[in-house]
Amino acid sequence: MGYRLGIDIGGTFTDFAMVNDDDGDLTLEKLLTTPADPSIAVLEGFRKLLDDKGIQASQVHSVIHGSTLVTNAVIERKGAAAAALITEGFSDVFDIALERRYDLYDLRLRLPDPIIPRSLRAEVSERMREDGSAIRPPDLNEVEREVSALIDCYGIRALAVCFLHSFTNPEHEQTVANFVRRRFPQLYVSASSEVLPFMREYERWNTTAINTFVGPLVDAYLSRIEAGLAKLGFSGLFHIVTSSAGAVTAQVARQFPVRMLESGPAAGVLMAAHIGRRIGMPSLLSFDMGGTTAKGSIVRNGRPHKKYEIEVARVHEFKTGSGLPVKIPVVDMIEIGAGGGGIAELDDRGLLRVGPRSAGADPGPACYGRGGKQATLTDANLSLGYYDSKSFLGGRMALDKAAGEDAIARGIGKPLNLTLERAAWGIHETINEDVARAFRVHASEIGFDYRRCSMLAFGGSGPAHAMRIARKLRIPKVVFPIGVGVMSAIGMLVSPLSFQVARTNRVFLDQINSEQFGKFFGSLQEEVSKVLLEAGLSEASTTVHRSLDMRYEGQGFEIEVPLPDAKDVTELFAQLPQLYADAYKEIFSLSFIDEPIEILNWKIEAIGPLPRIRDRCLSRGSQTSPEPRGRRRAYFPESGFIDCPVYDRYTFEPGFTVQGPALIEERESTCVLGHNDRARLDNYGNLIAEPGTSA
Repeated sequence: MGYRLGIDIGGTFTDFAMVNDDDGDLTLEKLLTTPADPSIAVLEGFRKLLDDKGIQASQVHSVIHGSTLVTNAVIERKGAAAAALITEGFSDVFDIALERRYDLYDLRLRLPDPIIPRSLRAEVSERMREDGSAIRPPDLNEVEREVSALIDCYGIRALAVCFLHSFTNPEHEQTVANFVRRRFPQLYVSASSEVLPFMREYERWNTTAINTFVGPLVDAYLSRIEAGLAKLGFSGLFHIVTSSAGAVTAQVARQFPVRMLESGPAAGVLMAAHIGRRIGMPSLLSFDMGGTTAKGSIVRNGRPHKKYEIEVARVHEFKTGSGLPVKIPVVDMIEIGAGGGGIAELDDRGLLRVGPRSAGADPGPACYGRGGKQATLTDANLSLGYYDSKSFLGGRMALDKAAGEDAIARGIGKPLNLTLERAAWGIHETINEDVARAFRVHASEIGFDYRRCSMLAFGGSGPAHAMRIARKLRIPKVVFPIGVGVMSAIGMLVSPLSFQVARTNRVFLDQINSEQFGKFFGSLQEEVSKVLLEAGLSEASTTVHRSLDMRYEGQGFEIEVPLPDAKDVTELFAQLPQLYADAYKEIFSLSFIDEPIEILNWKIEAIGPLPRIRDRCLSRGSQTSPEPRGRRRAYFPESGFIDCPVYDRYTFEPGFTVQGPALIEERESTCVLGHNDRARLDNYGNLIAEPGTSA
């Protein structure tokens, strides 16, 4: 027993959540992110928590960390100088990509530049057949010449090995990768058969290229944090949260840094699912709005909706196909460039737009007083009275309201001939509509009716917008957990050790038997179990989930079919035709049960025990009807500016009910209740709010 610490680095703030496993005491912290070196804020926050609690670093037995470092490196192209060795004749695969136009009618269509440019791709005269038989083995002398030339001419620090059909037989890739690691130990090397043993070479090679591009950066970053923690006296476990909301060791994170693309936000969704199960709301719309982006995710039957693909570095924020495809296990999220630091400006048509450009942490919104000059969402919320310039971050960060209002008046009010209050409300409402529209599209794409579930809102900015967005989406209830401003960091405290493996093995069902079926899954299970065993878990303590990507003969794409839990996987073989037919029918409303069925990808996930946080409300009050700690003028479109009661959430006791309009402040966030909104505190410290109709 002792303390566990979750750390989430966002684009604007770095969040901390530390729990005492002895008594369930939860301590929260929030600091501005240090973009030049994010590890600075991490170590500063860790040191501050130790001082505030009066404990030693040796009493913290584990640190779980998530970061947007990988995502930002890909978007900003700030990774290492990376090259690729490619099968002769196929180096243009990165440029050909999927040969799709994401907008048929845009004559100025732009596509993202490949992560590894043409000049840094060297061809190797090797070849493997589709069935895994070798035609021509690689010439290691040729490999040495090509890699030496890339180092001498371009100073590369990382190398991707991407050969044709290596998902079927990885021998050529592994031979070359191991040779390069021995001959050039200074290089970070990734092989596509290790990173993603999937068919379809573009997605596999692109995923490997990104893994290679960010590898040295992640290695150096983790080393700085490990050294800094050790210097402070920490000697416990250091784990990294992946995009699938599972935790891995730092060594696994170094090998597969591409799996960290959405590590922080994924932990928030995991916590949303945890809270939903605890309060009897297993189906939720998770809404996370921080300082830079807003993210939405679906929780069904108590589990986050996951997939095996993600798109990063989009040229157009909302257009699927305009980014780089990555095949990794990931919590399915829709991301909108809308956060507290979202910059408000006029587009080419003279219309108001907020985001996706963000003021970030440096310089930040104009009201931060750090040199920002453009109006942002935070400036608008401060001007509307939702935030207090003296109580922001618990009073530790004073805001300059006049600077924020001046930025709004200059950038938005004057050009559009609007009063300050209308300009500020326009910024606030634009974000509300952008988020609601994105959620509508995402929910319809996966067949989820959010009108029959609840929304769980969190993030530094989320509670100020959630009720308005819920009204637009006709969501009946909104849940605000305790510590909403640092929920992703809290989510890391319930993130279990886990690892996923997926491998392509194309075979028709009538070509194998149950024994062969079980043997292939058995080899995958050994692979995932090895990773968790090295992390200190026993095989008996892990849970295994299996799924298959299947399709009817002649189809070009497949669907995922989750398999029921079974001690003996061979027992599932006879059920596969019906399982696939049911999954197909759920999507397309019909199935063809007599058609030949093909298995493409075999997937397995091993999950360790779920860490527990004791159910403990952070309330300090002793009365069920605490008085407001003050009043503040706040704007609502139904009434204009009115005096609103301002409550300290930490004084609430279970059963207390608040009627809107009202402002409920925590140290890291503020919940805004509008006219006719109503909220009640449950026994776990969650505010359960019901949106009212417009007054």
